[in-house]
Amino acid sequence: MTRSRTAMLAALALVAGASGTAFAAHPADVGAAAAPCTVDYQVQNDWGNGFTANVIVTNNGSAKSAWSVKWTYAGNQKVTSGWNAKVSQSGAQVTAANESYNGALPSGGSVSFGFQAAYSGSNAVPAAFTLDGVTCNVDGGPTDPTDPTDPTDPTDPGGPANRVDNPYAGAKVYVNPEWSAMAAAEPGGSRIANQPTGVWLDRTAAIAGVNGGMGLRDHLDAALQQKGSGELVIQLVIYNLPGRDCAALASNGELGPNDLGRYKTEYIDPIAKILGDPKYSALRIVTTIEIDSLPNLVTNTGSRATATPQCDTMLANGNYVKGVGYALNKLGDVANVYNYIDAGHHGWIGWDDNFGASATVIRQAAGAEGATVADVHGFITNTANYSALKEQNFALGDQINGTSVRQSKWVDWNQYVDEQSFAQAFRNELVSKGFDSRIGMLIDTSRNGWGGSARPTGPGPRTSVDAYVDGGRYDRRVHLGNWCNQSGAGLGERPQASPAAGIDAYVWMKPPGESDGASKELPNDEGKGFDRMCDPTYGGNARNGNSPSGALANAPVSGHWFSAQFQELMRNAYPPLS
Repeated sequence: MTRSRTAMLAALALVAGASGTAFAAHPADVGAAAAPCTVDYQVQNDWGNGFTANVIVTNNGSAKSAWSVKWTYAGNQKVTSGWNAKVSQSGAQVTAANESYNGALPSGGSVSFGFQAAYSGSNAVPAAFTLDGVTCNVDGGPTDPTDPTDPTDPTDPGGPANRVDNPYAGAKVYVNPEWSAMAAAEPGGSRIANQPTGVWLDRTAAIAGVNGGMGLRDHLDAALQQKGSGELVIQLVIYNLPGRDCAALASNGELGPNDLGRYKTEYIDPIAKILGDPKYSALRIVTTIEIDSLPNLVTNTGSRATATPQCDTMLANGNYVKGVGYALNKLGDVANVYNYIDAGHHGWIGWDDNFGASATVIRQAAGAEGATVADVHGFITNTANYSALKEQNFALGDQINGTSVRQSKWVDWNQYVDEQSFAQAFRNELVSKGFDSRIGMLIDTSRNGWGGSARPTGPGPRTSVDAYVDGGRYDRRVHLGNWCNQSGAGLGERPQASPAAGIDAYVWMKPPGESDGASKELPNDEGKGFDRMCDPTYGGNARNGNSPSGALANAPVSGHWFSAQFQELMRNAYPPLS
């Protein structure tokens, strides 16, 4: 995929309440003249044969006393009504002209209008927009046409226009020497010690290196050595939001809920500076952006039984949305960075109430703090989680004695029964919210194999829907809401590129053997708390249906090596280890 904020003539749909400009050049882009105008085309509600949309027009040229915006549909969309503009249509071309009360559009000013339309088939986003005949969302070219380092120039080998569709295709992936050494030191660990895993930057100190360990530059330098003459991906986990992990305590971070400024200047800015070093321009740098953050704003706030005061605070102050937006913006400015936003997992946001709403919040973040959808290359699901990749012994449409599988206690009305079907469907939902139609998904398969002697070999008995599902499901957790050091889990599919439609790669973003959280309260200097979901004696809460936690005993603080878990993951690997 060629990705450039300025070369693509597209304005993608934006959810209600979001901001930002699709594929517009950032004002700070070196050597580039600002686009004369930018247009955000915001689909707010789509019901299959009709939709409403909001359009935000920003004028970067001279002041206007009247204006007219035009675009052409590729499909059969027909505008039926409009507001805050005189909206008319001739064939496929739509014209929106100012009303008498909003004709003034100063330089740098914006105006918005909306409309309702009908359609059948697909509802493709318009490919281009003009303001008074001038094409929007396209820059004026480099201020110095001889400048070979213009980051918006598609001919520049280091520019964003040269990002590939799938960074994993045809590339090796970085093997973290520190994790590899820990794995190899375990009995039998040499069988997987050469597998690529994510490098977690879970606090500011990790940038320079903790306790004499490798810092970010060390890992990038090692990646250059591993690269050789071919292509190589290095995977980084960006994980230090203000008020991090608001629905759990095991991975609380060092920054308080209102420390957005510190997040920007002490964490993201130094990372962006290092990644932008030309020394590393030959690497494909994949960033996983802030796991377990944005979906919390949907599922754990307000009047829900699962709400927490901490998540309510993060919803109110907007710092999850702003922090993710800032990270996307700054890291997306680096030509060889591929941003993948964390998108939860099917056992979290697969329900009707959570599915679309989570995509909406994610889209809002992709328009915050200067970010645009062009800063997003894809999404990752199941990060550090245990959801089975494919459940093959039962399907959502199955019925037992007239009762749907959706009504079983395990599925509990979820729309998805496994991670791959969820990831593919959520990808489509994200595209409908305005993300590029070529985005790809990653699935973390580091701990979702569920092999070993407990793995079912066929469907459960058809005596009841619960017996049928429970007897056949590969995922052997007590409850889908269990997330900490799960007993019985195994390594899943090995990392691989392009394993299924819409999936860029299976990855081991969470390094096997690194703890999810301590089984009991343990003092530490990392800001990480104790969550009862990591306590094997805990009887649960609303987020796991008040079920036993299913956690392994004697676990260390999150991110620390947990030998017993590593051995269990190897023992229960599926496909099995040879």
